[in-house]
Amino acid sequence: MTRPAASVPPLDPLAVLKAFASLRRLTGAYPAGHPTIAQKLNELDDTVGSHLRLAPELRIDVIHGTVYMDGVLFSRDTQAHGPMLRELSDLGVDSIYIREGVRPEELLAVAEFLWRGDRSSTTSLAAQLAARHVHRVSLGRLVPLDTRWRAQRWPDAPTGPLDPDYAESLAKTQETFEHVAAGRRLDPVTVRDLVRLLICKVARSHAALGQILAVKQYENLTYCHSVNVAMLSLLIGRQAGFDESAMSALVEAALLHDIGKTRIPLDIVKKPGALDRQERRLIEAHAVLGAGLLVQIDGLRPLTPTVALEHHRGVRGTGYPDLGDAVPHLMSQIVSVADIYEAMTGARSYQNPTPPEHACLVLARLAGEKLSTALVKAFVNAITFFPIGSLVRTSSEEVGVVVETNPSNPLHPVVALVDGRFCGPVGRVDTSTRDSSGAYCRHVLETLTPPEGFDVRAFLASAA
Repeated sequence: MTRPAASVPPLDPLAVLKAFASLRRLTGAYPAGHPTIAQKLNELDDTVGSHLRLAPELRIDVIHGTVYMDGVLFSRDTQAHGPMLRELSDLGVDSIYIREGVRPEELLAVAEFLWRGDRSSTTSLAAQLAARHVHRVSLGRLVPLDTRWRAQRWPDAPTGPLDPDYAESLAKTQETFEHVAAGRRLDPVTVRDLVRLLICKVARSHAALGQILAVKQYENLTYCHSVNVAMLSLLIGRQAGFDESAMSALVEAALLHDIGKTRIPLDIVKKPGALDRQERRLIEAHAVLGAGLLVQIDGLRPLTPTVALEHHRGVRGTGYPDLGDAVPHLMSQIVSVADIYEAMTGARSYQNPTPPEHACLVLARLAGEKLSTALVKAFVNAITFFPIGSLVRTSSEEVGVVVETNPSNPLHPVVALVDGRFCGPVGRVDTSTRDSSGAYCRHVLETLTPPEGFDVRAFLASAA
C-alpha cells in the first residue's frame, strides 16, 4: 500500500538566515572540513531543500528589520532576532535568493564569502560569487532610490476646505487604517458606520463628488484613496442597477480593497519614485495580505476579501496575484475601474495628476483587455469627461467651473464662469449650445489646475 506523503511544515525564513549566520561564523572559527561545519551545513541544506521541493526559488528579503519570504510578509515577531539580522545587514546582505538545484558546496561557499569576502571590491557580488562557483545563490543589498531631487513634493492629504461629510469619512477611515497598521483588529461595526456615511451623506453631496472626481493636487495615501475608490465604485454600481444590499456590499469591499497596504512598509508605499523589482513584489503582495486579513474578520460581507484579492486582476485573467485564467467577480471588476481612475487623477511624486478626460481615455484603451468594456462605459456615463467641480477652459478662452453635466452629451457640460481673480461666478454658459448651422458655439478644451486657495466647494455653493 502506498503511504501518503508527509506534509511539509511552512518554512521559517528566519531559520535560514540564522543558519547562514551560524555557518559563516563557524567557517571562521574551524578549519575546512571540520565536523561542526559539516553538521551546520547539512541542517541548512535540509531546510532549504524542503522549500525548494515545493517551489523553484526561495526569496528572503529583510527591509528595516521586517522579514519577507517570496514577497510576502513573514508574520512572526522578529525582535528577538534583531542582532542576527543587523549582522547580515552590516555585511551588505539584505536579500538571499536560492534557486532549485543548489548544491551544499554552494551554500558553504556563500558562508565562507560572507566571512572572508572583500566587500570593498568594485566587482559585483554576482561576479565574486561566480568566481567561487556559486551560481544558484544570489545576495543583494537594498539601496534606497532617492528621486526627490526631481520629484515635486505634493501634500499627503486634501488641502483647503472640504465637504464636511467627506472630511468626516476621511478622518474615520484614516483612524481605522492606522489602527490596523498598528496591529489592531479591524472593527466591522466601524466599517458599517463608514459605509452608511458614504452612501447616505457623501454620495448625495455634489461638492464632495466634485472633489473626488476632479484632479487632486495631493498624493493621497491609502486611506484617502480608499474612500475615493469607494465613492467611484458607488457611481458605477448605480449605473449597473445595484439594489441597496448589493450597493452596501460594493462600497464596503471598495473601501477595504487596499487594506493589505497596511502590512507594507510605509516608506515603500510613499516612495518618491518608481519601484524597483523587489519593492514591486512587496507592493503586489498587498492583494494577498489584504484578503488574508479580511477573511479572518467576522461581520464583514462575504465578497470583501475576494475584491481585495482580485482588484488588480484583468478580465482576461491577467494581473496579480496569479490565479490562473479565472475571471474576477463583477464587484472586483468595478473596483478595478474605480481604482485605476482614482490613481491616475491623483498626484504622485514622480508624475503630475492626469486630467479626468485623459483618464477616461486611458480607461477606454484598457477596456476589453484589462477592464470590462461595459463597466468602463457605465463609469464614463456616470461621471462624464468633465466632472462637476472641474476647472476648465473653453474654445472661447473662458475659464469656469463645471456645475452641470449633460448625460446625453458628456463632452459639453454647463460651466459657471469665473473672473480673473477667481472671486466668484460671473455668469454661466451651456457648452452644448449650437449655432444656426448646427455647430457647437464652444468646446471645452482642457482641464486646468485650480490656483492655490481656490475653494471649489464655496464656488459651487455660490454658483447654485
